Amino acid sequence: MNAATLARTRGSLVGRPRGAGHVLETLAAWALALLWLLPLVYAFWTAFHPTEYSTHFSLSAPWTFDNIVHAWHAAPFARYFVNTVILVTMVLAAQLVLVTLAAYAFARYTFPGRDVAFALVLVQLMIMPDVLIVENYRTISALGLKDTILAIGLPYMASAFGIFLLRQTFKTVPRELDEAARVEGCTPLQTLWKVYVPLARPTYLAYALVSVSYHWNNFLWPLIVTNSVETRPVTVGLQVFSATDQGIDWAIITAATLLSVAPLLLAFLLFQRQFVQSFMRAGIR
Repeated sequence: MNAATLARTRGSLVGRPRGAGHVLETLAAWALALLWLLPLVYAFWTAFHPTEYSTHFSLSAPWTFDNIVHAWHAAPFARYFVNTVILVTMVLAAQLVLVTLAAYAFARYTFPGRDVAFALVLVQLMIMPDVLIVENYRTISALGLKDTILAIGLPYMASAFGIFLLRQTFKTVPRELDEAARVEGCTPLQTLWKVYVPLARPTYLAYALVSVSYHWNNFLWPLIVTNSVETRPVTVGLQVFSATDQGIDWAIITAATLLSVAPLLLAFLLFQRQFVQSFMRAGIR
């Protein structure tokens, strides 16, 4: 087949109309995207308009920032945000250290009981964290850590998902690089830091995104283990703020909701390309 025939064949394939199945899939994807966006659109509309426009849409409705200002001053959201940032930073730092060491051991070392230990790690993936709330609360109480930020993050510092994800990534690293580093005199920790960690950066980024978003939005466990403003994260603070004894004003409540989700939403809008690329590169092999 010459070049001209190949070009005509390719052009005919590109210009060929796609089937009805593809059209239905596209329409379904757009419909799901719109359904997902509707609550956010409603929250945005209500937060930036007077209360009387919370239940009906009008192009002539005036815009206002009073709801945001009122929500910010009606509750100690600044403290809630500080607590949340401390929480997600502390948990992520501990997780990165622990899951890196555990994944490296499972991927590159042979020791008695390795397969059993890794099977127990996989079992943890099937257990919902809510099942362990009672036992976790007993442990935290015995340690005297109730109503502290450390108590919120302590049960999550060892992540079975992170160990599994990084183990799969480390197993794709050629052993020749490992052996070359040891020939150069690197210790096992130096090999891990100089060889494995740089090659797994997309996986680290993808895992960090999952961890930060999960613990930023986590609600049930922080609600149980915290009792004061000094330790509440933003999700629990939002629930206390929107309780019925505060009165129901949808404009103020949606403004507070936007304040809570704004950091994650802004980060996604600014770095969405990097987010998508990190997840594509970190696919489990």
